[in-house]
Order: sequence, then structure tokens, then C-alpha cells
Amino acid sequence: MSRGLRNCNPGNIRLSRVRYQGEIHPSRDSEFKQFASMGYGYRAIFVLLDSYARRHNLRTIRAMLGRYAPPSENFTESYIRFVAKASGIDADRTLDTRSARDMIAIVAAISEIENGVKPRRDELEEGWRLFVG
Repeated sequence: MSRGLRNCNPGNIRLSRVRYQGEIHPSRDSEFKQFASMGYGYRAIFVLLDSYARRHNLRTIRAMLGRYAPPSENFTESYIRFVAKASGIDADRTLDTRSARDMIAIVAAISEIENGVKPRRDELEEGWRLFVG
């Protein structure tokens, strides 16, 4: 089982001062956040991508993943191509981070690339429900 799945952190979100609903604090992992459930882990990805759009005006897969998966830690262009192809959304199309159709597909692709397995749809949908409240 991948580290992200063990931590209920399917996006492998690194430790930071930002606190998310359902986050286990302190994390038992020295580098990555841990969440109480996969739903909360997926919710954190939705929140993070939404904050990229609202606070940093990053509104495309390419822009968001340039920050989320920077070249200092990832093969960012390959990551972008994978997420665009898997989600069926052009990497340069402006996104609505409140669109379940688009964002669930994007977060599913992020989870797959981070963990090496396709995510469970019910867990993604639970994360979305937690996100939209």
C-alpha cells in the first residue's frame, strides 16, 4: 500500500501550517499530512485546488499542477499530461473548482498518479460532499 493511502492522504499533501478538517495532528508521518479518512484526504485536495484558483488565480490544470507538483519534486509536464488525459480536460482550459464533474475527474487522476492505483469512486464522492458542505 502506498504512503498516501496509508496516511489517508491520496494527494500526498506535505506537512504545513495549514490545517484541514479531518487532519490528524500531529501527523505520525514526518513529511506528509495524515487524515482520519480517505474522504477527508480527498476533501483536502479539493480545498487546496480551490484555494489555488481563488487566492493565486491558478485556474487551469497546467497552472495548478505547476504549483501542486513543482519541477523540484516531480516530472511536472508528465504529471500535467497524465491528469489532462485521464480527466479528459485540456490542460489549459479554465476550470470551475465548484464543478463536481471536472474536479472529481482531476482529483481522481491526481490520486492515481500519486498512489499508482485508481481511486475508489465512493471515497472521491465523499471528499466532494465534505468539500461542498
